[in-house]
Amino acid sequence: MSDQLTLAAETRDRVGKGASRALRRQGRVPAVIYGQNREPTSIHLEAKALAQALATGHFMTTVVTVAGQRTLPKDVAFDPVTERAVHVDFLRIGEHSTVTVAVPVVFTDAEGAPFAEAGGVLNIVRHEIELVVDAAEIPAEITVSLAGRGVGESIHISSVTLPAGAHPATEDRDFTIATISTPTIATAADEAADVATIEASPDEQADRGETGGSDAGRATE
Repeated sequence: MSDQLTLAAETRDRVGKGASRALRRQGRVPAVIYGQNREPTSIHLEAKALAQALATGHFMTTVVTVAGQRTLPKDVAFDPVTERAVHVDFLRIGEHSTVTVAVPVVFTDAEGAPFAEAGGVLNIVRHEIELVVDAAEIPAEITVSLAGRGVGESIHISSVTLPAGAHPATEDRDFTIATISTPTIATAADEAADVATIEASPDEQADRGETGGSDAGRATE
């Protein structure tokens, strides 16, 4: 079941870049609530309280009551320099609205799995899965077990157990969540070739076509 949170907010009388900058100087973050065929509501939040909510790591899958309205965070804009939140979009939802939300994927049981014993590497293709789910039943994460997985296997959405009533937003293909591959290991022959190249004289390197810089320079003089 989704977490729930209440954030204190105040309505904004003024909008626009100038007004937003002024709010941020006061330790506030501009935001907007939209959806359900109603007029958007412009609000502002306390920056510190918002930062604490974001630090939980599952803010985007949390039902947030803000300005007396039940919402789901849909987008957070961050300053590219300070990495602080500078704007938030909230979507109005009903208690049992159907929503599309990106849920983090967590991989478990890697220790002792066949691929791990063989030195295989887990390559994560999707760190999140977009689910269509009841707003009251948003999972905090999707768990994917790696028990029994071997090198060369791929994990597709069809093999992932989803919460009851939830389904992927993408249903037209069995997309890949992760793959398991053999690590690339340098062979003795590769290392010997590298050493030979490093130790070769400039004339030998030129014979191999490895030093064409000076000739190219003369051609343009």
